[in-house]
Amino acid sequence: MSFTKAAWPRRLRSQEWYGGESRDAIYHRSWMKNQGLPADLFDGRPVVGICNTWSELTPCNAHLRDLAERVKHGIYEAGGLPVEFPVFSPGESSLRPTAMMYRNLCAMDVEEALRANPLDGVVLLAGCDKTTPALLMGAASVDIPAILVSGGPMLNGWFRGERVGSGTALWQMSEDIKAGKMSRADFLEAEQSMSRSPGSCNTMGTASTMASMAEALGMALSGNAAIPAVDSRRRVMAHLTGRRIVEMVKDDLKPSDVLTLKAFENAICANGAIGGSTNAVIHLLAIAGRVGIELSLDDWDRCGRDIPTIVDLMPSGRFLMEEFFYAGGLPVVLKMLLDGGKLHGDALTVSGSTMAEEIAEVRNWNEEVIRPVDRALTQQGGIAVLRGNLAPNGAVIKPSAASRHLMKHRGRAVVFEDIDHYKARIEDENLDIDENSVMVLKNCGPRGYPGMAEVGNMGLPPKVLRRGITDMVRISDARMSGTAYGTVILHTSPEAARGGPLAIVQDGDMIEVDVAERRIHLDVPEETIRARLESWKPTAREPASGYAKLFHRHVGGADTGADFDFLVGSRGHEVPRESH
Repeated sequence: MSFTKAAWPRRLRSQEWYGGESRDAIYHRSWMKNQGLPADLFDGRPVVGICNTWSELTPCNAHLRDLAERVKHGIYEAGGLPVEFPVFSPGESSLRPTAMMYRNLCAMDVEEALRANPLDGVVLLAGCDKTTPALLMGAASVDIPAILVSGGPMLNGWFRGERVGSGTALWQMSEDIKAGKMSRADFLEAEQSMSRSPGSCNTMGTASTMASMAEALGMALSGNAAIPAVDSRRRVMAHLTGRRIVEMVKDDLKPSDVLTLKAFENAICANGAIGGSTNAVIHLLAIAGRVGIELSLDDWDRCGRDIPTIVDLMPSGRFLMEEFFYAGGLPVVLKMLLDGGKLHGDALTVSGSTMAEEIAEVRNWNEEVIRPVDRALTQQGGIAVLRGNLAPNGAVIKPSAASRHLMKHRGRAVVFEDIDHYKARIEDENLDIDENSVMVLKNCGPRGYPGMAEVGNMGLPPKVLRRGITDMVRISDARMSGTAYGTVILHTSPEAARGGPLAIVQDGDMIEVDVAERRIHLDVPEETIRARLESWKPTAREPASGYAKLFHRHVGGADTGADFDFLVGSRGHEVPRESH
């Protein structure tokens, strides 16, 4: 794909605020000058926003103010005027009931800030899980030149000579506590090694996955995804991104030019190759919806089904993001996909070059971390989309993080009506459950939780763990942390709170799962299912007011990206003219 540069110079969007000698123009310029800005900064040069999700309540993003300064250096060098502004920062580690409930709020904040202000382009500063998709969603809906730079992952954690993957180690150790394999004192000691530097998760969790998705989509400079947060090259990346956005404004290179169907297919393939988070499914569907690309769960299965997982990172493998960066990072993975005929090399990127041009010279520096295809972790990685009478609109599973012996399974359902019911029941020694059972969790989808929390990777019952069992089939309408692992079937749609078939599963029902055949089946007579659905009554009450009410009324299903129905599509950058 070739990109035709716009004629330059041309009148920029910001000049509708700052250009000329009218009362309104003087009003806008004079207030900006109280920050000590020289008059010639408003002479028609690009005004570039730095959309910052910095927050001390979002630990993954707490270092982004420093990166913003580096972006400013690049913008000034290239002849632009940088203006930094904050947006809502949904922090995964602290927000309740779940950060996912606020992804759409952040996207709304971004969209309205970009449209209402005198900006010609924007650099998106993201890090934590939901900030990357939220910023891309908001920018896509406005469609002014935009480029993303990630905050980068933490350095490796180490505990007693072994790597500690953020999140992944937490799930492992908490299960070891319940199984009696680890002491509380050791658990607390290990806590000190889990997060030893600024940055996001050092595993291939959702934060690193979405940074990789941004790069695979072409919305970040090549190499952006894997540079550790504290590595000086992360600052260089921010600086170069600042330079690049000015050129993008001059060329009028917009998200709609980059975010094509080919770009999304590239991202889906990349997600399979890196063993990326199941959360990427929801986020890419939502981003596609903002630019009018018809992307569906079927596309995830079509594009990702035969992609081998070649990146040996936790939670699917052994290593962490630091080693991934040293091995060459995502460009190496993309090059291997391109050489294998799995990537659209002609897809345009924010660099102005095609994907193939960007990755032409990269090399793999560690074949233990980024494996050759013949030594892949699994030959069919990606995200598998299951369908059947239990999930008419689809459910997803991450095969690279699942147990092979459970990929085809038939078992008796043990049902938890919601997360509180699960917590009250799971440690009961009298619970009728064993390793052959199928754990079913309801009412944890977008509307049911609300917000679709990361509770799908339910911890196993202690009495099962004590017998040395480490995995069971688990099914829910919830999400799973990108750092988690196991044979966990997620995003079951329609969700229970909307009256999907999941809502009427009962203890003792037989459930069949066959990942290879993409099948999930409730083995109950169809007339019984119909009768149960007819007698079903919703339990989720609409909140009385506030954002929670808006969310409940307008959030879509997981199978379409869980965006708000009134936010789907691009509304452009035009705003009504003002007068004073």
